[in-house]
Amino acid sequence: MGTFRTILILLLIAAALPAHSQKRNKYKQLNLQSFDDRRYHFGFALGVNSANSYINPNLNTAFSDSLLSLSTGSAAGFNLGIVTQLKLVNNLALRFVPTLTFQERLLNYEFYSSDALNNVQSYEKRIESVFIDFPLHFKYRSDRINNFAVYVLFGGKYSLDVATQKDVRNVLLEELIVKLRQHDVAGEVGGGFDFFLPYFKFGIELKLSVGIPNMLIQDNTIFSNPIESLRTRTFMISFTFEG
Repeated sequence: MGTFRTILILLLIAAALPAHSQKRNKYKQLNLQSFDDRRYHFGFALGVNSANSYINPNLNTAFSDSLLSLSTGSAAGFNLGIVTQLKLVNNLALRFVPTLTFQERLLNYEFYSSDALNNVQSYEKRIESVFIDFPLHFKYRSDRINNFAVYVLFGGKYSLDVATQKDVRNVLLEELIVKLRQHDVAGEVGGGFDFFLPYFKFGIELKLSVGIPNMLIQDNTIFSNPIESLRTRTFMISFTFEG
């Protein structure tokens, strides 16, 4: 809920700022005054991410009686992208940011076992991915207030996991992995702030990505059987440098 609250606040700010921007612009020297006149521009983005999952459990399995709990956890990763932006009309642009994203997701299991000393066995499964993301967003930005502006964006992305372990053969229980598909499609929404510095534009961007397809490869192991479907969820904070 905190993510959606932040995005809502950004939307309200973006709607309120244009009415006051023209009056306040004249009190301060503007940097990069012709920046918004460009048809297109480029840059790069650096950031961190927190990857998690939406899990739909499968209660009709042979392991449902012994499974005590199944929960998801998040882990930190980082991302590096190239910014390409095309101006459509004033305050509205089309943004393409191909990005290399390193992500890690956690799945935590607890099983009842008559062989264990306390009758409970716990497992933490880490799902590591290296995605090449191809996001396409519409970016709506407020008018400038001196050297500052706020924006919101929405769109979607296609992702290719170049480090997928979908073909790994699961043999030993302790080494079993939860396999995910190589291709993902997600919807994205976010917002951020632009700061016009003397030589480049610096931005801080927050974005939520929610996967659409079921990514789970069901290979009938003790760790995949309790899951009906798994969809990706990623929260990103990026720092952009555009010239």
